[in-house]
Amino acid sequence: MTLELKGVSKIVEGQLHIAATDLTLEKGTMNVLLGPTLSGKTSLMRLMAGLDQPSAGRIFWDGKDVTGMRVQDRKVAMVYQQFINYPSMSVYDNIASPMKLMGADKAEIDARVRETAELMKLTPMLDRKPLELSGGQQQRCALARALVKNAGLVLLDEPLANLDYKLREELRVEIPKIFEASGSIFVYATTEPEEALLLGGNTATLWEGRVTQFGPTPEVYRQPVDATTARVFSDPPMNFLQISKTGDRLMFGDGQSAKATGKLAELPDGRYTAGFRPNHLEILQHAENAMKFTTKLHVTELTGSETFVHLDHHGARWVGLIHGVHDLEIGAALDVWLDPRHVYVFGEDGGLVAPAAYAMAA
Repeated sequence: MTLELKGVSKIVEGQLHIAATDLTLEKGTMNVLLGPTLSGKTSLMRLMAGLDQPSAGRIFWDGKDVTGMRVQDRKVAMVYQQFINYPSMSVYDNIASPMKLMGADKAEIDARVRETAELMKLTPMLDRKPLELSGGQQQRCALARALVKNAGLVLLDEPLANLDYKLREELRVEIPKIFEASGSIFVYATTEPEEALLLGGNTATLWEGRVTQFGPTPEVYRQPVDATTARVFSDPPMNFLQISKTGDRLMFGDGQSAKATGKLAELPDGRYTAGFRPNHLEILQHAENAMKFTTKLHVTELTGSETFVHLDHHGARWVGLIHGVHDLEIGAALDVWLDPRHVYVFGEDGGLVAPAAYAMAA
């Protein structure tokens, strides 16, 4: 069981919503669509489901061309961030409703509803109405209604976005278990890189309607193919700095340099872009060969156990995530340190020419 998109694109009133896309999703896989708002995640899901038709390209299900097939005729289930349940119906009837529409017999409906309710930990609540449930239980009910159809493709469009932190964490743990038990193809849209890492499986990064990379989630995170993918798969976004290579040295500005080793030693002399994630900036020198940069502090944000610092480095805006709560003076100069092993190097076209040393070792 596979879902294949071959050259699929979507243009609406002259505006590009999805650029030509090739994707193959396999049975029993979790596939995350990661990108900022308006990057094309929902548009791509609607094309997969058959809710919208592509402007070009074809969609295949198990080798069969389903491009023009109605969504009602496909084995597809979709769950949105605004979870929808029928308030006047019991949890049991909510879950059973898709099977009733398909004309299944009562015995089959009862068996499937109880099996799915057990999977979703809803068995004690089958006689309740949705408004008698917590937010997390209501979302489980919506998920159960999608799963009971025994759909080969389950699309989850930011399904946890409207839940509080505790419920999101609980369901993030449960959803991969649910997907493993069902054997369906799961596609999960999110704006949060951390959520993609927690869900695992495969990740497709999206930017302005284009899939920039697709592969195993840890691989996409550790070795982004270009600066755009690295920006998408970092929260806050990756910081960038123009650098140059001369001989066996990389010059980083502020008089900082590092020895070019490994793949970097093979690069021709010239200008490049260095990228590094916010959590790799330090306000104390921890690594022996760390480079020091003088910045200006604009804003601090306390998260409880960590502090976000918004910095200006010669006109470039950086964000650092540092451990602990720090009393720092806004507008003052702030020295920060960066271990060269955490630096990615991108070429003038934005393509990755050398991953961070720590990523290669991970």
